[in-house]
Amino acid sequence: MSEDEANGDDAAAEADDPEQSADLEAIGERLDGLAADLEELDSSLEAAETEADLDVVEADLESFRSELESVEVPEPPETDEDEDEDEDDEPAPEEELQEQYDEIESDLSDLESDLEDQRGPYGEDVVGEIDSASGTITGTRWTEEGNAELIEAIDDFLDELNDLLGSSVTLVNEGETVADQLEATLDDAADAVDAAALDADDDAETIAGLLEATDQLESDVDNATEWTDLEVREQLRREGYYDVLDHVKDFPPEWHALKVHEKQGNVDMILLALETFDSDYMEEHCMEALERMGPEEAIDPMLQKANRRDQAAMRILGKIGVDDEEIVDTLVDYVDSNPNLQQPAFRALGEIGAEDAVEPIAQQLVADEADVRSWAARALGLIGDTRAIDPLADVLADDESDRVRASAAWALNRIGTEDAREIVADYGDDRAYLVQAEAENADLEPAA
Repeated sequence: MSEDEANGDDAAAEADDPEQSADLEAIGERLDGLAADLEELDSSLEAAETEADLDVVEADLESFRSELESVEVPEPPETDEDEDEDEDDEPAPEEELQEQYDEIESDLSDLESDLEDQRGPYGEDVVGEIDSASGTITGTRWTEEGNAELIEAIDDFLDELNDLLGSSVTLVNEGETVADQLEATLDDAADAVDAAALDADDDAETIAGLLEATDQLESDVDNATEWTDLEVREQLRREGYYDVLDHVKDFPPEWHALKVHEKQGNVDMILLALETFDSDYMEEHCMEALERMGPEEAIDPMLQKANRRDQAAMRILGKIGVDDEEIVDTLVDYVDSNPNLQQPAFRALGEIGAEDAVEPIAQQLVADEADVRSWAARALGLIGDTRAIDPLADVLADDESDRVRASAAWALNRIGTEDAREIVADYGDDRAYLVQAEAENADLEPAA
């Protein structure tokens, strides 16, 4: 007898096993009983009228699920993969039982969902809606019209709330902004709902009325005029950006106003224009104005831009010249970068006088690119730290590029100590004219 024939005989023997057939029949009967019980639970849920009734149904559903999960449907017997399956073959008894089990489990899940849908609503649902409206108010920038609309909306809501609860919540007038005042008001409203201890059965009409009032409140908040609803020019007009214009000399007027603001030192207006205009043209002019002005008020926005590899922002940070740890750390990140970023970073660190950047910049004195070595030398000269004297002297003596050597000589003169000037002064007969010129300067400059 072949192995396939033997396997077939075994499967047939299992199917004809009276004990196994009895077990499968018992499982089927148990599932039939569970299906009937589930129909009764469905009827009980439909008849439930109170939270107490729903609690009873919920407990019955939990017991039912435990019983259902205790039913173990055996796996169907394995079939030979080499044999072609006959589409007309009936499914194995185990597969039919598993299908019946899955259908009962699906119906049970539907009943559990229906139970949750039938519960409530509760007082905490009202509180949740109030908190949601409060979060929208505090998280949004509103126009003056919007603030007025919000006050009216909350005033109307409080009328409904007080009428339904018999409370006396009023608008809070303390707070730095209208949003702060309205947030405090809604906190009081939520506290009033909590204090009422509303019962889902006894106070169902009150809860329904409160939810209707919160729905209207959320609708009114959504319809209030936000700052972003305004066009860009209207936003700037309301901020007073155009107030400096007696007449328009340049087109567009935004550029003309920008030049006036720069002349008057109105940094806040330039930063407002930079933030508001979605225009490469205006951004370029705003950044140029800030670079000429070097205002400390621009540090935070320039740091954000510098962290996004913005070269203009690095130059502005250098012009501002504040030796701040965060600024220096941001710029030092670009010291060992590509040349396009190294140049503005070196220059800015030099203008700031960042002594913490001396070591990483000095390491670039041996970079492959002559430009990088030259920028590094000049940055060290601007910083003026005497620790740079020896590495700069080595560059002056050994670098193959005369332009880099001239930058090192310039840097040593800029440091200005007697030792530094004496080093440069020895190169009066140097092969490079620029180095000779720095040597001459070293003889003329007084000691630091």
